[in-house]
Amino acid sequence: MDIRITDDIRYIGVDDHDIDLFEGIYDVPNGMAYNSYVILDRKIAVMDTVDARFGEEWLDKLDAALAGRTPDYLIVQHVEPDHSANISAFLAKYPNAVVCASQQAFRLIANFYGTDCADRRIVVGDGSRLELGRHVLSFVTAPMVHWPEVVMTYDETDKVLFSADAFGKFGAQDYDDPEGWACEARRYYFGIVGKFGAQVQTVLKKLAGKEIETICALHGPILSGDLSEYLKLYNIWSSYGIETEGVVIAYTTVYGHTREAVEYLAARLREKGKRVVVTDLARDDQYEAVEDAFRHDKLVLCTTTYNAGVFPIMREFIEHLTDRGYQKRTVAFVENGSWAPMAAKGMRAMLDGCKDLSFTEHNAKILSAVTDAVRAQLDELADELA
Repeated sequence: MDIRITDDIRYIGVDDHDIDLFEGIYDVPNGMAYNSYVILDRKIAVMDTVDARFGEEWLDKLDAALAGRTPDYLIVQHVEPDHSANISAFLAKYPNAVVCASQQAFRLIANFYGTDCADRRIVVGDGSRLELGRHVLSFVTAPMVHWPEVVMTYDETDKVLFSADAFGKFGAQDYDDPEGWACEARRYYFGIVGKFGAQVQTVLKKLAGKEIETICALHGPILSGDLSEYLKLYNIWSSYGIETEGVVIAYTTVYGHTREAVEYLAARLREKGKRVVVTDLARDDQYEAVEDAFRHDKLVLCTTTYNAGVFPIMREFIEHLTDRGYQKRTVAFVENGSWAPMAAKGMRAMLDGCKDLSFTEHNAKILSAVTDAVRAQLDELADELA
């Protein structure tokens, strides 16, 4: 795509429509963008490379943007291979170019590519500045957002923030997402960055004093115009705040009885005016469910007892939540067990390490099938959640 960020900043990234799973986990039906940029000034800086499969296409795009000139700098903000895989090819093609990256980044570059660029590198970090001519770049360290070596780059001249993986989203550049930025950005954030909310908060504080007019992330669209909504959502997500009031019901079922209870509970909650999101953890995208659990303020976990514990798929889902620092929500349990229900106890134990969770007074226990007594318990739970 021919995207001009400003008069001097061009987009030279690529779209991947062949990928099925990003990072081997995340479903990306709308493809993936690997973003790279070039700043054309008296000196020229290239911002990151792209995935290995697109090296030739990327170098051709860079060559076209350079129009016969040669780059002076390659700024490596993030060494994950979908952004760094063409460092060696770049250095071979442009032998006078210098790599700018954090100290930790050079160690990771050596791990991946067998060189730490010792004879052609500049180590940058907080307070470092790079003058290109009209453009002056300053650097902001962003460790664990979401790797330890990350730096962001701020163009003081055109007020552009090159944000590494922050503010990224799933989807190719040429995909016009009818749901807008937030939906797939939220799934991306909680799937990939979500564990590191405290580190994101630190970076947001560092950026608070900068006048930012455009955000150029390594994935997803270029963000410009009124950036307040993007910044507000990133603050909510990284502080584990509540974005939307509502009840997420995540369940597993074996013979359909737990699903019957879930459908009954969801109907009662909707009658009371509550927003309800229901997800079948065995059939729906678990990372959509993770996104919903962090977005909303209440979560109901419904599952069967399995080997005197928690059904495996539910166990996996709870681990996704706890691994990402799930907190500041209200949680309820619906368990099913024919002779020795143990699922609620097991789920509660898995959440013991989470901060600032509250648990409902009312829960529900199914003994094999849904009965009037079970419905009465679900009515009490619906009243409490509403």
